[in-house]
Amino acid sequence: MVLDLFAGCGGWSHPLKVLGIREVGLEWDEWACRTRAAAGQLTIRTDVALYPTWPLVGRTTGLLASPPCQAWSMAGKRLGLVDQPLVHQAVADLAAGRDTRAALLTACQDARSLLAAEPMRYLHALHSVGEPEWIAMEEVPDVLPLWRQYAAILRSWGFSVWTGILNAADYGVPQTRRRAILLGSRVRTAEPPVPTHAPATEPESLFGPGRERWVSMAEALGWGATDRPTPTVCAGGGPGGGPEPWPSGARKTLADARKRGRWKHPAPGRTGGPTQRSGPAGTTTGGAGWAWSLRSNNQANATVRSVEEPAGTLFFGHRANECVWVAEPPTAETGADGPSGPAPEAIRITAAEAGALQSFPADYPWQGTKGQQFSQIGNAVPPRLAAHLLAPHVGVTLTRDDFTLAA
Repeated sequence: MVLDLFAGCGGWSHPLKVLGIREVGLEWDEWACRTRAAAGQLTIRTDVALYPTWPLVGRTTGLLASPPCQAWSMAGKRLGLVDQPLVHQAVADLAAGRDTRAALLTACQDARSLLAAEPMRYLHALHSVGEPEWIAMEEVPDVLPLWRQYAAILRSWGFSVWTGILNAADYGVPQTRRRAILLGSRVRTAEPPVPTHAPATEPESLFGPGRERWVSMAEALGWGATDRPTPTVCAGGGPGGGPEPWPSGARKTLADARKRGRWKHPAPGRTGGPTQRSGPAGTTTGGAGWAWSLRSNNQANATVRSVEEPAGTLFFGHRANECVWVAEPPTAETGADGPSGPAPEAIRITAAEAGALQSFPADYPWQGTKGQQFSQIGNAVPPRLAAHLLAPHVGVTLTRDDFTLAA
């Protein structure tokens, strides 16, 4: 089987399930476990730091790990950076068979920091019987030095290992999400997957087909397309209730604009709507000449991207990280007419839209309140990136046109 530590809502699990690979996920969060159950993924609800390793020895082909990144992420307090020497010490000790976690934890500024050392506890136990055959780990970019420490230990055990930073947009994810990756194997040379996408379309050459242009938010959500549905949710809130998905008054603004025939694209997150079609010069425009963009949070330095681009990195789990659709005047490059009248109100992104921008299927069975769903999505590995990372280990070849694992 494949063991998935910190399995979350199924970013690694979804492509494995599509392939029919037996995977067991260890996860603590109740709502992530419910989402996994609804998606048909096998899960043990447990604390990864407390679960014994002996039931897994002799049964594990591959090991996956995406430890919680709140303590390390730029979106949080980043106390994990202060704790980094303690985490490095825990990894070194666990690799040598010494469990010093309890003593080190008392010195940590953030109790979650040592979770990044937990994969080594499992790896040391499995190594005693020559397992696993392969490893894939993912975290925020600041964890790359820790992955390099893991790599040095794994190489001493006979693994081929690659570590580095990959951009999810280079693999067809509609989001420029950069992550630190570790790939290891006992049976093949570990190397990153070949990118399938680039910021601009590349022509075919003597070396083969060029890369496709990065997938835009509009393309991923089906906005402006006629051959795929737009992910939607009901206006009264998703599973578990929750507030309206857009602020008071915005629904009437959008409805009135449609009646006047000004909308050339259905409003973000709306159920139903008029026939979808692209605006001038391939843009997707809002009413009265306004163009939609996604603002990644409500802070002054928030990333704002046009729907014709991939999203910036999506962070959730904190009030400051609320993503909203905002209307902006189109640029001269779009060729659209100038806006008239007031800009439409900002509209909160829906969980279905956020999941699609993370490359989950439109009908993925998210469980919990909106806040719980957003937290699961923000913490997940994009399934399309995961598919490319997993493909060589599970005997599958992916091309730029083949995304079966993330379908």
